Amino acid sequence: MAKLHYVSAMSQVQIAKQLGLSTATISRLLQKARNEGIVRIEVRDIFDPDEIGSQLAERLGLDEVVAADAPSTGVLSSLAPHLSRMLVECELGRGSVLTLGWGRTIWAVIAAGLPSMPGVVVVPSTGGMQRQAHHFHSNELARRAAEVSGGVPQLIHAPYLPSPDLYGSFLDEQSVHDAVALWDRIDVAVVGIGVPYTPQNNNIETAARDNVLDGAAGDVVRHYFDDKGNIIDWHGEGRMIGVSCDQLRAAPVSIGLAVGADKVRSIIGAARSGMVTRLVTDLRTGEAVLDYLSCES
Repeated sequence: MAKLHYVSAMSQVQIAKQLGLSTATISRLLQKARNEGIVRIEVRDIFDPDEIGSQLAERLGLDEVVAADAPSTGVLSSLAPHLSRMLVECELGRGSVLTLGWGRTIWAVIAAGLPSMPGVVVVPSTGGMQRQAHHFHSNELARRAAEVSGGVPQLIHAPYLPSPDLYGSFLDEQSVHDAVALWDRIDVAVVGIGVPYTPQNNNIETAARDNVLDGAAGDVVRHYFDDKGNIIDWHGEGRMIGVSCDQLRAAPVSIGLAVGADKVRSIIGAARSGMVTRLVTDLRTGEAVLDYLSCES
């Protein structure tokens, strides 16, 4: 009877005729179904993405936040137009430096398209990783981004986490030296925000695992932080061939990309770390971040 009314949208009079009962009986039974929790009526607030973005920017202390009203499928690529708009507004010119992170979201926005940025130098944020998945290949991401935007790739032919005795040798190699020197004059950084650290995460190389990271809120370019945004001093911090926390903080614009309920703590920690100044996410994630911040208060 409840399904006839709430699912099939039949009136109480129609149901009464079909079941041979009085409308008063139908009304009483419907009320009983609601009282006993058989039927639950929910009135959802309609959130304005612009308002959510403004609230997030204020609460997280960021220059700008976009909470895109994205579909449940293809959500990563739907961030691309918002990232492109930010890049256009940065007015990057020939010789400007764009540092690019890695990860599924970075791969998706590049595949979806970037604005024309002729002559902009695109440099990876780290050396290479020993991972098969394409979204870990920092050089390939930089090359693809330069190709679709008309930029110039400056690749780094070195591992991101070399052994201690080889670290200096890699940095002394001229092409590596020239590439990493660009991190001192970043105009815009675009980075993914990683999920909270767990040893079981298959995205982390064996050589990069460290017990001190257990419970870390997330990472930006393998710079792990806690919920307050404090950088965690794990064994790779300080000896990675990767853009440093201070270099990201010194960039005029550093755009973080992140989507998903599992990245709520990560987004908050990344904002507090100072390594991102802007955020592009989706509406559902934005609402979840605001809910978390409200509970935290």
